[in-house]
Amino acid sequence: MHISLHVSVAFCSSFLVAYGQINSNQWPNRSGIVQLFEWKWNDIADECEQFLAPNGYGGVQVSPPTENSIVLEPFRPWWERYQPVSYYLVTRSGTEAEFVEMVRRCNVVGVRIYPEVVINHMAADAQHGGTGESLAESELTSYPAVPYNESHFHSNCLIAADSQPIEIRECRLNGYPDLNQKSEWVQERIVNFLNKLITYGVAGFNIADTKYMWPDDLQNIYNRLANLSEEHGFAYGSRSFIMQSVVDMGVDGIAKYEYRPLGMVTELAHSHYLGYYFSGRKQLSDLRNWGRNWSFLSSERAIIFVDDYINQRGLGSSKGFVLTHRDRKRYATASTFMLAFPYGTPRIMSSYDFSNAYQGPPADMYGNVISPVFASDGSCQSGWICEHRWNEVVNMIGFRNAVADTELTNWYDNGAYQIAFCRGNRGFVAFNLQGADFDQTMQTCLPAGTYCDVISGNIQNGSCTGTSIQVAQDGTARVFIAGIGSYGVLAIHVNSKT
Repeated sequence: MHISLHVSVAFCSSFLVAYGQINSNQWPNRSGIVQLFEWKWNDIADECEQFLAPNGYGGVQVSPPTENSIVLEPFRPWWERYQPVSYYLVTRSGTEAEFVEMVRRCNVVGVRIYPEVVINHMAADAQHGGTGESLAESELTSYPAVPYNESHFHSNCLIAADSQPIEIRECRLNGYPDLNQKSEWVQERIVNFLNKLITYGVAGFNIADTKYMWPDDLQNIYNRLANLSEEHGFAYGSRSFIMQSVVDMGVDGIAKYEYRPLGMVTELAHSHYLGYYFSGRKQLSDLRNWGRNWSFLSSERAIIFVDDYINQRGLGSSKGFVLTHRDRKRYATASTFMLAFPYGTPRIMSSYDFSNAYQGPPADMYGNVISPVFASDGSCQSGWICEHRWNEVVNMIGFRNAVADTELTNWYDNGAYQIAFCRGNRGFVAFNLQGADFDQTMQTCLPAGTYCDVISGNIQNGSCTGTSIQVAQDGTARVFIAGIGSYGVLAIHVNSKT
C-alpha cells in the first residue's frame, strides 16, 4: 500500500509539472507567439503596448538575453547571440535594466515574454570578448564570468554528419564547448540563471538546441525552476511554459517524442509539409486530417510555424520546401491555414531582410542594431520585414481568437487545390491554389449578415476596405476567389461582421 501511494503521488507530481510546462500563461482571448528576432528590448516593449496587445497577440519569443561573444568575421552575424560567454544580461538588444523594464511593460498589457536560452554550450570564439566585456578562453574551456572550467564540459569531440545519440548529446555542436548538464555545478548555474529571469517576470523559455542535451538532465533542470512570479500577474503555482527546439526529420536516431513529456516541442515537419503543400506541389485536399494523423506531435504539445530563423536561411534539416517572406502570397496563404486550423501553438516569425545566411540584424557601421521604422500603413522599414504586422497575418490572429475552442466542421474540397471549412459557428475560411476561379455557394456556418474578408481588408468606420461577403439566413454565401491575382484565400469570422 505504501509503495502504491508513493508511486501515485510521484506520478501526479510529474503530471502537474508537465501540465504547467505546456500552459502558455497567456491572457484570455489572446493567441500566438511572435518571434521578434534580434529586436532590442525597448523596441519590444513599445511593440507590446502599441501593436501586439491591441491586436490580440499572446506572447513574444525574444532572442537570447545572455552576454555573447563579439564575432567580427563575418561581422556581427546573427549566430553570435548563440555563443554565450556568461549569464549576464547584456547584449546588442540592451542592458539588464532594459530587459527587466521590457518584461514589466509587456506583462502590464498582457503580452507574455519567452526568452530563448542557450544552455547546451558556451562560445567557441571568444577572442574579442563578450558584449558585457567579460573575457573567456574557449580553447581552455574557461569562462570565469560564470564560472565554468574544463571540468564542466564533455570531451572535445565533434558531432559528425552521421552521429548517433550519444555523440550528438556529448560532443561539440559546430565546435561549441559542450556543457555537461549532469554536473551539479552546471545544473545549479543554469537553474540560477533561469530563476533570475523568472523573478523578472518571464512566462517561460524557448530552449535552444534541445536535442543536443539528454532529456533526463533537462527534466532535472526544469523541476528545479521556481514558480512564476505572482508579482507580475501570474496565478499562484504557475509554472514556466517550456518550448524545446528539437530537429527531428528521422535521420539521426533522436526523436521529438523523447522530449514530449518535458513540455512543448517544435514540430519541424509541420513547417516542411506546410511549405510543400502551399507552394503548390501537392493537392490541398490531402490536408483534411492535418496534424497528428501526419505523425505530428499531439496538438497540445506542438509548437508550429511556417518558417524559423534556421530554415528560412536554407540551414538545418528542412531545406527544400520552406516558405518565407520572400514569397509573400504563398507565405500569407500558409500562415492563414496554420492560424485557421485547430492544431498546435503557432509561432509567427518576424524577420529582417538578409542577403546571406549569416547576416546579422539591421545595424550601423559599429554594429549597433537599428530600430524598426514604421510606414504610414504600419509596415516595417529600415531592413525589418515584420511579418507579424502584415494585414493577412495579424488579422488571422483575430480570427484565431474569435474561433477559440471551436471544432473544424463542414470541410469542403474539390479533390485538388480548393478547400474550405468552418470553425464551429464562429469562422469560415476558403483556399484556392487551383489556377482557376473558386466560385461556390456554400455553407459558412455564420449568422446572416455582411462580413469583411480579413485577408483583403479591414473594417473601418463600419465598412470593409476589402472584399465583403453576404451570408444568407441559412448560413450560405457565394464564395469567390480569383484563380489569378489574389492571395488565394478568404477568411471571415463573427468579429468581422460589418
